[in-house]
Amino acid sequence: MARKEPAADAANPGRLKQIVQTYKMTRKADSVIGLVLAAVGIVTFGVILAIGFLIGHPVYLGILGLLLAFLATAIVFGRRAERAAFGQMEGQPGAAAAVLDNIGRGWTTTPAVAMNRSQDVVHRAVGKAGIVLVAEGNPNRVKSLLAAEKKKMARIVSDVPVHDILVGTGENTVELKKLRTTMLKLPRVLTGPQVTATNDRLRAMGDLMSNMPLPKGPMPKGMRMPRGGKGGCLKVRPKGCLQCRPQ
Repeated sequence: MARKEPAADAANPGRLKQIVQTYKMTRKADSVIGLVLAAVGIVTFGVILAIGFLIGHPVYLGILGLLLAFLATAIVFGRRAERAAFGQMEGQPGAAAAVLDNIGRGWTTTPAVAMNRSQDVVHRAVGKAGIVLVAEGNPNRVKSLLAAEKKKMARIVSDVPVHDILVGTGENTVELKKLRTTMLKLPRVLTGPQVTATNDRLRAMGDLMSNMPLPKGPMPKGMRMPRGGKGGCLKVRPKGCLQCRPQ
């Protein structure tokens, strides 16, 4: 018990510091956040306390009003902080990946599974809804990335549904602040073991591609592939090697 108490005491300042930092960040984008939170707390407490006077129990309803006022303030603060965070991330590269990282339990995300020179990128998330490909960037350019990644998924896991989402503010796109809600609304068609198996197959394919030996430069013009497998010669010399050169 003596060891747990210092750990708890050390965690509390960390939480308070995080709340203060979140409030400062939110106030930069929402200058009236302080007035809004104060109004919500005072109005909630005042209404509950007034009901307490009407029914003759001002003390009990006053205590309840304090608790409800704190709860209402926390809810409003959380929503406005989230809105401010999305507003600051909107349009920045990698914003969708940040949202996917905080989508919740049951999802495995892999950022930047496909990318082009213009920094259009496709992220992948795997959950009980199947595979979700989330693209961010120019809609005209990123569609080809999405199509290529969907074909790749169809070859690797043909029995798993694949959804695609384009993050943006135009037509046929999903706003960044609605990305998490949109993904959570997708129908759940896979079980837990199926999700694990899908992740294993995708991970194995990724490891296979990363470990595949590829030449570091162009193949020399005078080089020929061996005919006899392991016994062939790969050395390049003007007149061939000692084994391959005719005697």
